[in-house]
Amino acid sequence: MYFYRGETVERVYQIAIGANGGQKLRVGDHRTPVGSFSVQQIQDSRKWTYDFGDGKGAIRGAYGPWFIRLKTPGWKGIGIHGTHDPDSIGRMITQGCVRLRNEDLEELKDKVFIGMKVIISE
Repeated sequence: MYFYRGETVERVYQIAIGANGGQKLRVGDHRTPVGSFSVQQIQDSRKWTYDFGDGKGAIRGAYGPWFIRLKTPGWKGIGIHGTHDPDSIGRMITQGCVRLRNEDLEELKDKVFIGMKVIISE
């Protein structure tokens, strides 16, 4: 993922994206939507839990410390967030969100703002 300051690439982050490639077509297709979006909200997600359905139950901190919610018309719950599994970064493994290492997310969180443009491309 490229973070731009004006026309200049300021930082490149390693990420994980949707498990299936291509444009998001429906809820549950494990694809990351492609298009021009904006930051809608920055939420503290440290106490959030998620059950991946792998028999381990709900995992606290599954989204890392922050959830940068994107305004993605037609889709709910798409954002940029951290992880409880740093080994997942660099893979196509998410249910549609963009996942970063927690330390990278902490850095990114201090750079983004509500309304900031976010472009997701293949």
